[in-house]
Amino acid sequence: MAVTATRSTAMSEDRTSESAVRSSYGYTVPRRFLWFVDLAILCAAFLVARLLAPLAQALVAAGGPLQRSFSWLSPRGTPDGVNLLGDVVWILLVMGPATLLFMQLAGGYRPLLEQSRAQVALASFASPLLGLSLVSLVLMALKIEQTSRAFVFLLALLTAVGFFGYRSALRRYKRKRLNAGFYARNVVVIGSAHAAALIYEHFDRVGSPHFHRLCGHLSVPGQSGASPASVAASGRLLDLDNRCLGSVAALGDILVHRPIHEVVAVESAGSAGWLHDVADQCRYFRTTLRIVPEDLLAWSDEALPFVFRSRSLRLPEIVLEPPDFDSDVLFVKRVIDIVVSSTLLVLLSPLFLLLAIAIKLTTPHLPVLYPWRVVGYKGRAFTGYKFTTMEADADDRKAALMHLNEMSGPVFKIKDDPRITPLGRYLRKFSINELPQLWSVLKGDMSLVGPRPAYPNELARYELWHKRKLCVQPGITCLWQIRGRNAISNFDDWVRMDLEYIDRWSLWLDLKIMACTVWAIAAGTGS
Repeated sequence: MAVTATRSTAMSEDRTSESAVRSSYGYTVPRRFLWFVDLAILCAAFLVARLLAPLAQALVAAGGPLQRSFSWLSPRGTPDGVNLLGDVVWILLVMGPATLLFMQLAGGYRPLLEQSRAQVALASFASPLLGLSLVSLVLMALKIEQTSRAFVFLLALLTAVGFFGYRSALRRYKRKRLNAGFYARNVVVIGSAHAAALIYEHFDRVGSPHFHRLCGHLSVPGQSGASPASVAASGRLLDLDNRCLGSVAALGDILVHRPIHEVVAVESAGSAGWLHDVADQCRYFRTTLRIVPEDLLAWSDEALPFVFRSRSLRLPEIVLEPPDFDSDVLFVKRVIDIVVSSTLLVLLSPLFLLLAIAIKLTTPHLPVLYPWRVVGYKGRAFTGYKFTTMEADADDRKAALMHLNEMSGPVFKIKDDPRITPLGRYLRKFSINELPQLWSVLKGDMSLVGPRPAYPNELARYELWHKRKLCVQPGITCLWQIRGRNAISNFDDWVRMDLEYIDRWSLWLDLKIMACTVWAIAAGTGS
């Protein structure tokens, strides 16, 4: 009984841990989002079926082309076969919850990538049909003969087609991104050379490049045994020197400058001196830490039948998840980014055209857009765009103007910068030059709200605690934007506001910052 209870508890912990890790991959669609879309499709199908019901009724009515085959769809006692809207709303109220319940029971809310195409089709069509069956039972029980059967069957058919259509599209989109390695989590190993070799071998045997990508390992002090240059694991010689990223002391910088999502620390007799610091670094930079006992690495599943092993990597481990954002809320944040950025890009396109013409008329020697090459989330470099507001030699003149810098720290900023063009001064006052960054938001390099990305030359001068601002997606605006950014002269204060945003983050905070940003732009408190 004790063994059974232990295994049951381990399996429960396995499912909990695996669910948390799987949600962080980004390839899942939150269940609440699917519920919302399903309800929207049900309501849309209800309205469309209501509009098409008279046409369908005419086809099956007496004298209609389909009267002989589908006369059973016509209700009795209703000459035109059309019901008032208020008479059929109850169908939506009955069929809606029933369909969602049947979809849940059919597994339709499991991750789409874990469902086959046949399973998606079965859940999408079976759930509305079962909802239709419940409506039919109500009609029979209450002896309602006036309701248009064509309307009811159209509702079920349109709902099924809608469910299957958008789920298939989402599944195809997610599958393409999965195959492209978009959801793969980068992993770095910390431990002795022998432990690193065993982890490399384990990844080759059970790891999937779609979900985990081993980037290298960090050496630890006092490691003994074979040289890191050549370690044999299960009869295979591994060259570890070329895959070593440095010592464990460099973990903090690596978590910033490389897109590392997980750290596998192999615990041994001499790990007490560095393991605590590793845990602190992973917690500070919001990185998952997997602690694996070295003594259990080489043991087989058969030898350890009751040892907890996660399903994602099949390692005997303890997983320390960072205090991270709710994945469902992050999904909503991304949806808001896509909707707002795409809408604004369309609505502001005439303004973009006018600004492009104005820039070319006032400064014909300058390009319309300035390529903004910066570093964002987890050290990922990307190129954004702003409207050109400075002269072509602005970067070359920075050194000569350094004595006028009004910002302490690695950032360069002058209130009356002589490099700014006359039109650029106006664009900066109202932050109009920032609008092309909406394209970076739509692409996913940035968010509407988040810490500002860093220039590579500035990042090289960051202190380690400054670099924590890169552990979340950068944004166009943040707390510093709405707290008088022109009045901020200390870079440390700027970073502290970014870290305050990270620690306090919520969807409501994002909405407040966006509302306050609109006011700041209208007031003209630009850079």
